[in-house]
Amino acid sequence: MNGQYLLPEFDQEIAKTRKMLALIPNESLDYRPHEKSWRLRRLGEHVANIPTWTGPTFHMDELDIAQPFKLVEAENVDGILAAFDKAAAEARVALENVSADTFQEPWTLKAGDRVHFTLPKGVVFRNFVLNHLIHHRAQVGLYLRMCDVAIPGMYGPSADEAM
Repeated sequence: MNGQYLLPEFDQEIAKTRKMLALIPNESLDYRPHEKSWRLRRLGEHVANIPTWTGPTFHMDELDIAQPFKLVEAENVDGILAAFDKAAAEARVALENVSADTFQEPWTLKAGDRVHFTLPKGVVFRNFVLNHLIHHRAQVGLYLRMCDVAIPGMYGPSADEAM
């Protein structure tokens, strides 16, 4: 398996995620369902940032999250979408050029001396990038539901769509 194999899945998940992000109302960016939850703006920024992990997953052997890194910051939904679109385009290029051998190479996530995990890069991409993106997209959907925004179906019609 190489990066070409995952492009159809990647393209579908990116399109679905963009569709969900585009529904965020600017007036709801400060909404959060609980005091321990992120605000909708921060959640949207996080989702926009996740595709940026694709290149480092395939081009690096480890990531030390104890080191500073730049997070997406957006003033409004258009900013979130612009950051997401840029990250997704760069991620797609990285993915389409990955060899089968690279998919098998080990990749480590650590925080200083603490190792969180070491897995093959292909597994890291599926779990730490794609599945992570889908997980947080679902959270965006929940926040939107709580803001009384109609939710589109992701893998079939939603309760808000006519069947």
